[in-house]
Amino acid sequence: MTTTAVRSRTDARAGRLPGVWGLGLRRGALEIRQFFRQRDQVVFTFAFPLVFLFLFASIFSDDVEGAGIKASQLYVPAMMAAGIMSTSFQSLGISIAVERDEKVLRRLRGTPMPPAAYFLGKIWLVLVTGVLETAILLLVGTTLYDVDLPSDAGKWFAFAWIFVLGLTGCALLGIAVSSVPKSSKSASSVVVLPFLVLQFISGVYIAIGTIPDWMLNIGALFPLKWMCQGLRGVFLPDSAQVLEQAGSWEFGRTALVLGAWCVGGLLLCLLTFRWKNRRDG
Repeated sequence: MTTTAVRSRTDARAGRLPGVWGLGLRRGALEIRQFFRQRDQVVFTFAFPLVFLFLFASIFSDDVEGAGIKASQLYVPAMMAAGIMSTSFQSLGISIAVERDEKVLRRLRGTPMPPAAYFLGKIWLVLVTGVLETAILLLVGTTLYDVDLPSDAGKWFAFAWIFVLGLTGCALLGIAVSSVPKSSKSASSVVVLPFLVLQFISGVYIAIGTIPDWMLNIGALFPLKWMCQGLRGVFLPDSAQVLEQAGSWEFGRTALVLGAWCVGGLLLCLLTFRWKNRRDG
């Protein structure tokens, strides 16, 4: 019998656990199943940006002077960006805080599962829900609001890296902010309030041209403003650049800011994440 065969049989007898990636994939499958079993959560998650898109696009549907678009078209990429942040930042910020308060994290920490597998599972959940949310909004936008799909590979590539960097940065920020609430009861308030404020000062609900510069400058410190701007650059004609604060799509700066949030978000997670509540020591 060969050495490899002996080693394989020994590993099988010992019941060797899968690696981190394998466990992360299994944890992700569990997270996804649990998510879709909670029908009210599924409906709220996917319907919330759709309802707001319908409301704002119905109220503001006139042509935008000098931009070559209708006002309703501005809301499609903006709601896509808000949907990405909702399924990552808001979802993780609240769910992890609840799991910590209910001592789920404490019990998981006592198992042989590597900590990285838990976070990989969350990332898989965020990726699946983020893709579905974006696909639904894009379908509605192209069907009802005359938003055109990009005709060249360059803009599709820009869409891909904006989605990946934005989702990653917001997910890491959500993991970090989950340590702020003192209990599961306060998690929604702590996470939803700053997210709601960011939506108003980042060009989601209100056109950039009507927001004071000092508010825009605050919004520019966070990823949502740059996701909105980048996705507008992907799905709107170049004539709409005049509506931006800088008069251009600024794809380079968008990549820089979103990339910086991926790095900064990871550092925040490493510095702030806790497996137990403060009252548990």
